[in-house]
Amino acid sequence: MFSKDMKLGYLLTFYRELLDERTQEIMSSYYEDDLSLAEIADGVGISRQGVRHIIKRAEEDLLFYEDRLHFARKFEAQGRIADEIKSLADKCREDKALAPLTERLDAILQGLIDIYKN
Repeated sequence: MFSKDMKLGYLLTFYRELLDERTQEIMSSYYEDDLSLAEIADGVGISRQGVRHIIKRAEEDLLFYEDRLHFARKFEAQGRIADEIKSLADKCREDKALAPLTERLDAILQGLIDIYKN
């Protein structure tokens, strides 16, 4: 049985643009729209086995990209750092004497957030 590894759906969010348009469509249908192989096959006009082959090849590509580029791993690490900065800023807010430090922590956190805005 062909089962979904949702980690691959997560990797798709990082590396979608590295896949060709048809593969993007099929992967999006499979991981984001939760369509079956048969439903996708009907929609794109190829066999169920053809869809399965494209998905398997794309999954290998996504794992290769993450193994080389580490975007997902870095994003998760940055999220943990942002959470820690927010926690420190919240603690500093309790002491008015630490207002300048709190403002700086907030600015650093906002800088991290701004990196991911388009």
